[in-house]
Amino acid sequence: MRTEISDKDDLDGFFSWKQLIVEEMKLRGDTWENLVGTTLTTKGMNKKFYVGHGIEEGEPFTLWTKDRVYFPVCYDGAESVGSVPRNPCDEVTFHIGG
Repeated sequence: MRTEISDKDDLDGFFSWKQLIVEEMKLRGDTWENLVGTTLTTKGMNKKFYVGHGIEEGEPFTLWTKDRVYFPVCYDGAESVGSVPRNPCDEVTFHIGG
């Protein structure tokens, strides 16, 4: 699980799903322009919530791009975004959560 977000603009631990999704996209070589669909509303996408240890505050979602599927991950109350390939390939998926 990733514990640091490279381009933090909120030092207090509050982020939006959009910020976390974009960070995961960067790691995977994906871009927002590849978006196909999402279950998040604009409000849900941009709402800031505490991603540190504690209770889950971010709303559940699924987001699809041309190549990947993104979803919320929670480990010991800390929230982040995970993704898997959208189509069969040779990329392995490591354990998610904890």
